[in-house]
Parts: sequence; structure tokens; C-alpha cells
Amino acid sequence: MTEDGLITVSIVEDDPHVRHSLSNILNGSKGIKCIGEYADAEEALREIPSHLPNVVLMDINLPHMDGVRCVGQLREVAPSAHIIMLTVHDDADAIFNSLAGGATGYLLKPVRTADLLAAVKDVNSGGAPMTSHIARKVVQSFKQAGPAAREAEGLSPREAQILNYLAKGYLYKEVADMLTISYATVHKHIEHIYDKLHVFSRAQAVAKFHRL
Repeated sequence: MTEDGLITVSIVEDDPHVRHSLSNILNGSKGIKCIGEYADAEEALREIPSHLPNVVLMDINLPHMDGVRCVGQLREVAPSAHIIMLTVHDDADAIFNSLAGGATGYLLKPVRTADLLAAVKDVNSGGAPMTSHIARKVVQSFKQAGPAAREAEGLSPREAQILNYLAKGYLYKEVADMLTISYATVHKHIEHIYDKLHVFSRAQAVAKFHRL
């Protein structure tokens, strides 16, 4: 956030009408400001590291480099930015490759104004916003992974339980409340999960666990 509490957002979208529409929605909402609009991944990768927005809205269908590849490279040059995929693609490969690359949220177009603004605020507060249809796919994939995935990566039952909650989009504090443990304990478990899965974000942990 900026000093005045604004959530700053950049948009990576090749359709100028969609791009400007999103910008107007963001700038018309209290507490949110669009600070960058980019028509392709290459421009975004050049400019975003200099402006460091809190949130990036990323399309997948981009000219030249697609949005999924852009996410992976953007994580390296702007690791503090929370990336929400905003796309028409709902196939499993697009979803999990995006999450594995470092995206934190996944919304399907068209998205309602209220849902978009809520997602920007949610991801900035530590959430993982997803269109309900996408969330169901993620949870279902987690269920299919089953005990074999836990055993393969050496996750304890408690760590797998916490990862399951994270896959459903719960915040750390909510997980702590549901499990009646402290926030610090949840955070320590998450550190262990990241270490065992060799990842650096919740989205990557969930995506990798699904793929095992």
C-alpha cells in the first residue's frame, strides 16, 4: 500500500477496451488506484519492477509471451506483487501452471465489478481469491491427490490439513481459529510446508501438491 493507504494495481491486458474499463473501475473505487496499464508481457516486465504495485491483474492471452510465462518471470523481478489471473481460460493446465508460476488468485472473465474489487482487496490482505468454479477445481484436485501426495513429500497430517485450508482460500488467522492453535504455530507449519515442497508462496504450494 501507499502511505495514504491506497492499494496500487497494474493491469496486463492486450484488449484496450477491457484494459481501460478495468482501469476506470479500479480508479472509481475508494482505496484503490491503477498505476499501470500494459498491452503485453514484455512491457509489463520492463515497467512493473520500477512501480511495484501491490496487485497485478494478468490476462493469459497476450501477444508474444503469454500471461502464464509472464507470471513466472514477474515473480523474479517483483516478488512482492500479488498476481491475479483474469482470463477466459478455465482448463486445468492454465489454472495450475499459473498458480505454480506464482499467481495468487484466478478470476474468470467476465467478472462483476464488485467481485473484482473484492478480489483486489482480498489478495492484498493475504487471501487467494478465485472464481467459485475455479476454486472447486482446485479443491477437487487436492482431494484426488490424497495420502500418496502427502507421503511423497513428507508432509505431516497437520501440515496437509493446513494446506487443505489454504487451498480453499482461508487466511492464516482463520486457519488458526479453526484449528484452535496460535497464528505463530500456523506460520511455522507453513514455513515447513514451503521448505518441504521447495516453494515460496501459498499458491505454489497448493499447485505443486495437486500435481504430485
